[in-house]
Amino acid sequence: MNAIQISKLSKFYGKTQALHEISLAVPAGDFFGFLGPNGAGKTTTIHAMTGLANFQGGDIKVFGNDVIHDYRKTRALIGFVPQEFNFDPYLSAEQILVFEAGYFGLPKKIAKARAAELLEEFELSGHRHLDYRKLSGGMKRRLLIARGLIHQPKVLILDEPTAGVDLELRLKLWDFLKRLNEEGVTIFLTTHYIEEAERLCKRIGVIHHGRMIALDTTAALIDQLGSHVITLRLDRSFEVVPEPILRFGVELVKQGGNMIRFRKDDERISDLFKTIHAQGIGITGIETEKTSLEEIFLEMTKST
Repeated sequence: MNAIQISKLSKFYGKTQALHEISLAVPAGDFFGFLGPNGAGKTTTIHAMTGLANFQGGDIKVFGNDVIHDYRKTRALIGFVPQEFNFDPYLSAEQILVFEAGYFGLPKKIAKARAAELLEEFELSGHRHLDYRKLSGGMKRRLLIARGLIHQPKVLILDEPTAGVDLELRLKLWDFLKRLNEEGVTIFLTTHYIEEAERLCKRIGVIHHGRMIALDTTAALIDQLGSHVITLRLDRSFEVVPEPILRFGVELVKQGGNMIRFRKDDERISDLFKTIHAQGIGITGIETEKTSLEEIFLEMTKST
């Protein structure tokens, strides 16, 4: 079953169309990465999913429930972690969690117990009575995630959850999110850290100028759109690549150097090696490098 089903979602701001019939499905238990440059439509899509923005076309369902007609039910299924801190500045960390639980109908006794668990999980127990203004940036970020989880949602939507945090906290949050996903929570993540998406997400959708331009598993995107680059170290230096070798699409790493590189082509690699040896040239070293998700993302979303 799909945890999230978005079909032909369109959104206008006045005469400007922000989303152009976006369609995607996120299976239950998935860890989904939603990528795109600033202004691509990521946050607008999330706001439509969570009821923070209306939309003019299409529909969104969460576990089969329509986000408009079954708003209360779908909202209870979703935990939302926004980019910006939007706490009441006069509440303590504990009060923020307990009050949030109340919005979802949790009795106060259960809410306080759940808040205590999350404060412990996010290493905030010692700061439970501090108000929002006295927390550090990293603490606020952890509190945002804790608040999104207070009602034990089946879907967690995170909009840039590790923005502005240090590396140590980012790695801790990655471990926590992986564990949460392994426990069955469906995660929908937007991020500017491509490494974050590559390490965490099972599937990825890419949005650009309000349109979906890619949707597949992380591994498949890298395999289909990426490539292997092979670098050969030769036994002599060249100012230009010899013509018989050049026809294989080989280029010098550095003019006057002894290294050449080319994109892997399994059907031609054997012929290339034979041609190099036929020229009396020896190969002294081989290195391979696979295209990263970041390189693919930049290529897909570059300006045209």
